[in-house]
Amino acid sequence: MNTEEMRSGLDACVHCGFCLPACPTYLALDDENDSPRGRLVLMRALLDGQVAPDDPDVAKHLDQCLGCRGCETACPSGVPYGRLLEGTRERQRAQAPLPFVARLVLAVFAREWLLRPALAVARIARGLGLARLATRVAPHALRMPAAMLATTARKAVAEYSPRGDGSRGRTALLTGCVMEGLLPALNRASERVLAENDFQIVEAKGQVCCGALHAHAGDTGTARDLARRNIAAFEASGAEFVAMNSAGCGAMCREYGQLLAQDPAWAARAAAFSAKVRDVSELLAVAGPKPTTPDATHPTLVAWDAPCHLQHAQRVVDPPLQLLRAIGDVRLVPLVDSAQCCGSAGIYGLVQPEVASRVLAPKLARIHESGARVVATANPGCLMQIGSGLLLEGSTVQARHPVELLDAAYARARQTD
Repeated sequence: MNTEEMRSGLDACVHCGFCLPACPTYLALDDENDSPRGRLVLMRALLDGQVAPDDPDVAKHLDQCLGCRGCETACPSGVPYGRLLEGTRERQRAQAPLPFVARLVLAVFAREWLLRPALAVARIARGLGLARLATRVAPHALRMPAAMLATTARKAVAEYSPRGDGSRGRTALLTGCVMEGLLPALNRASERVLAENDFQIVEAKGQVCCGALHAHAGDTGTARDLARRNIAAFEASGAEFVAMNSAGCGAMCREYGQLLAQDPAWAARAAAFSAKVRDVSELLAVAGPKPTTPDATHPTLVAWDAPCHLQHAQRVVDPPLQLLRAIGDVRLVPLVDSAQCCGSAGIYGLVQPEVASRVLAPKLARIHESGARVVATANPGCLMQIGSGLLLEGSTVQARHPVELLDAAYARARQTD
């Protein structure tokens, strides 16, 4: 955002306070500086030069923001908080570099030649049981990351041949970094259920990280470079729809038009790309989706936890529930505060582990109160964050993507045909 856009966005805030109960860090830390309106005051002070970009106190409160954008849903004035946060962080980064761990992670995710071997090593550690072992014997600071890796393990699902006719259009899936690196079975499940529901699946060769991690951290230059590469890859695929099974990636890709709005060579292409982006649940809701036979005798109790970047950033609310209701052996149970953040937020857990754990604690409590045996959510970070918390508690509740549940139901139905 340029200075004029920043001032306009900041001026929209009337300091009403409706954002306070929607902010997970304000609820966890009880500090006005860790609320949206408090951070907006800090952003204005930075913009006006009243405080320095490298002021440690200012940096602390801005860095503790999850960027969940729950405040945007609650705000009656339409303050573009997410864009203001990213714009402020971009200005901060010019004089106050990110911590080493954050810089290292972002560097790896921006480079395929580093990312692929890093994720391969993680898969090996997971497969050998080292990640699960580390949740018990590693130093406390390492147990949460180890649990996050351990919870990405998936049992093999019986594959089936989709019977859709491809009539709903050519669709390419953003396979993503974490999804394809640690949860490839979830990508294959997404492709199968789309094909079963009459979408023609095409491959977008050359796609890369969506750039969300970089944009949220203020590394906007890298985010733009990655966006251009993805736009070119999906243009070449000829896809009519760009399907997303990661809420964070979907929110980022929907905003490529804004990200590249000042680039004459890419602005129109970026806007056209963003117009094609759909969460996988949106595509499936349009198609029905095809239901599976109910099993009233042994229903699985499932609670839906809405990822922040699906509900607040993309404003996709009903489609995931339509997907879950199409699964015959699923019985949805309410989850109190399902719209509240779980504390994932990309690399947040690595750089702000204490705050992330404090934000996660009430989420885990609400899940147990619901009586659910499965908590469904549609973002890899949320799956790993919630899953790791459940694992470390010794809970038997599973964190699963809605697409996984629908895919498994289609597989079971095919076996009884």
